[in-house]
Amino acid sequence: MGDLSKALAAATSAITTEIAALTIFSQTLEENLTPALEIIIECKGHVVVTGLGKSGLVGAKIAATLSSTGTPSFFLHSADCLHGDSGALTSGDVLIAISNSGETAEVNAITKMAKIWGNSVIAITKGSNSSLAKSADAVISIAFDEEADPLNLAPTTSTTLTIAVGDALASALMAHRGFTSQDFGKRHPGGALGKATN
Repeated sequence: MGDLSKALAAATSAITTEIAALTIFSQTLEENLTPALEIIIECKGHVVVTGLGKSGLVGAKIAATLSSTGTPSFFLHSADCLHGDSGALTSGDVLIAISNSGETAEVNAITKMAKIWGNSVIAITKGSNSSLAKSADAVISIAFDEEADPLNLAPTTSTTLTIAVGDALASALMAHRGFTSQDFGKRHPGGALGKATN
């Protein structure tokens, strides 16, 4: 199997890097989330989450978490959106657009489309001066120093922060709406989670 010390050191460094980024993020949580929360609370339709690549995969999880905790939501793939799926976005919906750089072409295209149609847009990005941030009604900053992988290239810290944003939003909305374990159980009629709430 060989000496795993170098591999384990990289693993430890990854976790340490992500913990540090989450700690820094938590220090600005109130000012970072409040504008977005106000938009979602006033939403009359669905929260539509969009992204591409790893941001898209995390976005799908965020949409699923919101839906299961009392905020109707679904994921809309940014590339598919530009090929007809934009019809899923309706009046009253709020768009959460995720792009680490804030310059992902497809994400910016759907953001511009949503703004033209009158939808509010929340950006999740580290690029506070990016095209996405400038187009959005509210920006949740996931600014960080470095990705957690040894090359500082793979989406690691950025996706951890993004998934934490989704969890924080869902938790805040649950508390604001008085979402109960019984409400949770209604949305989970199958599996261990459903049994635990009945």
